[in-house]
Amino acid sequence: MTAELVRGQNHPLSEARLEIRVSAGAPVVAAATLSDESGRIHGVEWVAHPGAPTLPGVEVSRQAAADHRLAVDLDAVAETVHRVSVLLALPTGVGGPADFGSLAAPVVAVTGLDGSEVAGFTLTGLGPESAVVALELYRRQGAWKVRAVGQGYAGGLADLLTDQGLAQAHQLASGINEAVARGLARSVPAPPSRTADGDRSRQAAASALGPDQGASPYGGQGTQGAPDPYSGPQGNQAPQSAADAMASYPTGPADPSATTQPGTPAASGTGGPVDYSHPRRRNTAPPPPPAAPPAEPGRPAQPVAGDATGWSMEERLYNQVWGMFEDLARSTAAYRSAVDFADTRMERELDEVLSDPRSRIGGQGDAARESARAKHAQLVDQARQVLDRDLAQLAAEAEVVEPALPPAYARWDNPAWHAYRVPMEMPMALRLGDLHLPESDRLRVPMLIRLPLERGLWIDSGRTGAPDGSFLDSHELRRLALDSAVAHTARLLAIHPADEFTVHVVDPAGSGARAFAPLVQSGVLAAPPAVGAAGVADILTRLTEHVDLVQMAVRGGAADSLPPDFDTAQQLLVVNDFPHGFDDRAVTRLRYLADEGPSVGVHLMMVADREDAAGYGPLLDPLWRGLMRLTPVPDDHLADPWVGHAWTYEPALLPPGSQVLQQVLAQVAEARRL
Repeated sequence: MTAELVRGQNHPLSEARLEIRVSAGAPVVAAATLSDESGRIHGVEWVAHPGAPTLPGVEVSRQAAADHRLAVDLDAVAETVHRVSVLLALPTGVGGPADFGSLAAPVVAVTGLDGSEVAGFTLTGLGPESAVVALELYRRQGAWKVRAVGQGYAGGLADLLTDQGLAQAHQLASGINEAVARGLARSVPAPPSRTADGDRSRQAAASALGPDQGASPYGGQGTQGAPDPYSGPQGNQAPQSAADAMASYPTGPADPSATTQPGTPAASGTGGPVDYSHPRRRNTAPPPPPAAPPAEPGRPAQPVAGDATGWSMEERLYNQVWGMFEDLARSTAAYRSAVDFADTRMERELDEVLSDPRSRIGGQGDAARESARAKHAQLVDQARQVLDRDLAQLAAEAEVVEPALPPAYARWDNPAWHAYRVPMEMPMALRLGDLHLPESDRLRVPMLIRLPLERGLWIDSGRTGAPDGSFLDSHELRRLALDSAVAHTARLLAIHPADEFTVHVVDPAGSGARAFAPLVQSGVLAAPPAVGAAGVADILTRLTEHVDLVQMAVRGGAADSLPPDFDTAQQLLVVNDFPHGFDDRAVTRLRYLADEGPSVGVHLMMVADREDAAGYGPLLDPLWRGLMRLTPVPDDHLADPWVGHAWTYEPALLPPGSQVLQQVLAQVAEARRL
């Protein structure tokens, strides 16, 4: 059975001899890199490419082509190799497309020698990137696994190879491109001797053990976008017109640096090379980030808000926040790796002492044990010093970034809300809360997801541990879950232009009347909350018909022919107390809205306890899996796609006694009346 992977997901491999099949919409260069346990490439001889297509256990194609078959024999790979990364790149200088955003999503499949497919991965959401790490095969406890990566690089092969630690990356990438352009199946000339790489704009978190322990293979900031680990595929910012929203609604993840611009001229039909560029994407590099003020001698440079690439301050702040998230993830991973190494080393040394009978008598054994423990403490202390240094730098950056965030990214206690005005355009992303790790409990990183939403939200009102280790009763959890849902709904209303976001509420038993009161009293809802089974059926029927009508209009090429009174705004359905008031037909329609609604601008937010719906059995399992689970209290249920940390999520709730929610909703309601 084939495993269809998503970014960051892995799958075990039961065979050593494999074939990796690549299908793309245009000729691409296929290559492979071999790296050690820390993800570092030791030299150009660890790269298989069209000029040098064969390495022990790996063979790639000699030509750029739309379809490739790479051969891999994991038993023949050297023992020093712990990771085989499959790379795809667009050749330069041959008149082809400049980025993957203008192509159909490439598909990579791992198959056995008999052709049976083991795992597949579709690289959706690529934009200005011209090179990508498609997937990687890696050792884990003596066995091999495959992981879907999909990490793109707008700087091409040179940036990709640099990020994997190859000092001669630019020379090798240039040689590969030249060889492909000339159609030569010969070895690329060896690059000159190693030279030190220049400083990066943001240093990736290095291992706490020293220079021999490199950063994660996904490390470095470069120009590639940070993936979103929480909400699955995320799309680009939606266009403002309803016709564009229906005709070009995004279906995959987007790089934060992939912004759109209308009016890009199409390729001329009077001759000349074909313009493969996407008509709605920028193909030039964004302006560089603002320069930081010079640091005092002997002191590190002071952080600056917006110190990241992007076309606007909003995009720069978005990329900077995700850069902080990546840095914290990798710094913590390096620290944990160092501690694991120290533990393993101490255990090995103690085993050696105990295995020698002579060391068990007298003080020799005690001295050896004390020496092993002292080395362990020294390694852990060194690792903690490096982590503390990185945390101090990130904390200083957070202190300048948090006050500069716009309302869509800001906490509810941020002064930006006191200067709030209803926006004219939808922002890039939305803040759903904060994230932190046990090693950095005082450092909070904003959790941002791209807009428009491509997955519904599930506010879990089930049994969850409280921050102090106690358990809250079900009534308190339901109250907190509703408060969290109202806060998220209010933020979505506040960051969208007037009349471009419509909210519907389903509260069959009326149990959420108190929590929904700010939304009802301000008049921002499309109608009063639907109650009873009849109200549930009515609103689900209307939204289902809305989805059907838009889908038919798009498929028939008549997106501009919708009825004049048709509501083209983004729609949000908030469901409380599920499954109370839902019969089988209503459940089926709810699943349909969760699956099909996001593609046409209809989104779902559920406040529910999964155990309450256990009577439906596995019927609702796809529904829960299709929603992004959030908790009303801090809980460590989210993971990043790089190293798989369990991040503690804290919801973005209003400060006790704050009136900012009422003030913001009043402005939204006033803007809708004008």
